[in-house]
Amino acid sequence: MLIQIARILNTAQMTMVKTLRANLALASRFENIEVAERALLDLCRRAGWPTDEDYWLVTALREAVANAVRHGNRQDPKKLVRLEYTVHDATVTIVIEDEGEGFDPGDVPDPTSPENLLRPSGRGIFYMRQFMSRIEFSRTANGGTAVLMEKKLDSTDDDPQ
Repeated sequence: MLIQIARILNTAQMTMVKTLRANLALASRFENIEVAERALLDLCRRAGWPTDEDYWLVTALREAVANAVRHGNRQDPKKLVRLEYTVHDATVTIVIEDEGEGFDPGDVPDPTSPENLLRPSGRGIFYMRQFMSRIEFSRTANGGTAVLMEKKLDSTDDDPQ
């Protein structure tokens, strides 16, 4: 009960916050995942976003940026990963774009299928879908992939979905 009350209060406090935005353009290097994470957390702190949501946001962000670096831009440091963060009321929206060739998310194998359970990779999109309220994939104007992820605070839901 106390957790729900705290979440309701945090949600109510967030309605007083104006929309905050941040944009980044990072070289395709894995070490830049930490830069993306720090920028997101700093923006969330300024907006009054509750810290108990950090794990879910950061895990989804890390997976999406790692996918953009590894699969989208093929670790080419000359290619950029662009990020746009928006915090508005009880919603955090993250858009991540790469400069790769794009892909069809429907072609990604289901990591919960028995034949994929022991694979050492392939769970990033699954985690992103589990931890965020909404996730959408699209093509950028240059043919790369854009991932839109949204996390909404829901005072009646203690699960990360």
